[in-house]
Amino acid sequence: MISQIPLSARWEAFAAIIIAAAINCGVPSTARSQQVVAFVNGQPITTLDVEHRGKFIQMTTKKPPTRREVLDSLIDEILEVTEAKRFSLEVSDAEVNNSYSTVATRMGIDAAKLTQILVSGGASEDTLKRRLRAQIAWSNLVRGRYKASLEIRDKDVEAQLELHKTTEKNDVGYEYIMRPVVFIVPRGSPDAAYEARKREAEALRSRFQNCNDGVAFARALSDVAVREQVSKYSAELAQQLRQILDSTALGHLTPPETTAEGVQMFAVCAKKETKSDTPEMREIRDQMLQQKFGAQAKRYLDNLRRQAMIEYKMPEDK
Repeated sequence: MISQIPLSARWEAFAAIIIAAAINCGVPSTARSQQVVAFVNGQPITTLDVEHRGKFIQMTTKKPPTRREVLDSLIDEILEVTEAKRFSLEVSDAEVNNSYSTVATRMGIDAAKLTQILVSGGASEDTLKRRLRAQIAWSNLVRGRYKASLEIRDKDVEAQLELHKTTEKNDVGYEYIMRPVVFIVPRGSPDAAYEARKREAEALRSRFQNCNDGVAFARALSDVAVREQVSKYSAELAQQLRQILDSTALGHLTPPETTAEGVQMFAVCAKKETKSDTPEMREIRDQMLQQKFGAQAKRYLDNLRRQAMIEYKMPEDK
């Protein structure tokens, strides 16, 4: 079911196809009456809910869903949110709005543009926000109630790693000890200001030979901040960032990049090998967790459906 796939994977796929799908879905029909088509434990589902959810599913899957699929999605959503509330797990509007903005950001647009795309495709902002609220609440509930059964043991991950191991896999990861160095640029500054600071950053990079002397020198520069030491494992980092860190010699700085604060680099002060948290192990662990979570969530939701009072008001919905 839609609600059992991790949020990150769902929204990456969503962001990749929704804009094109919105163009093909056409202009939404005029608002239909708020006729109730079903009750779930006394909570109504209307024709407008069904229309908007159907268009939304079509936008994300590129194929029109059946009426039953749309109703099942809405029914599951009500059951998930209601069950989470029973355990005092309520998702605030702020959390939903943040998640909505995150979806937009991953699409390279803002929230207002996302709403425009949804509406032009025949869906609505509300249908996505309701889905997000249910996903957050349901994920928190299942992970909280079944924490022990969802734990993945290291030896099980290692066993799976051996089964899937190829000569291309690298079973060694790294722990990177770094110091962020930021050449501060005030917000709203012109591009020329960032370019000037990049040149200063490159000049420091050419002189930076070790963390002890280099950090002290950087701190003496005007409008340069050296942050506290951070530790990151390669399994936590995107492949592109791992490649940058691996190609940066110890005691040297990574290439400068523009951030909200200005121009940032990282001083790679130490790099330790580890076989307990490699990118391959993290990938397998995530896959195993997804499988366990999906199975547990399905059993839980199936049980809620058996106990629920679901009343269909229209013959064709049966």
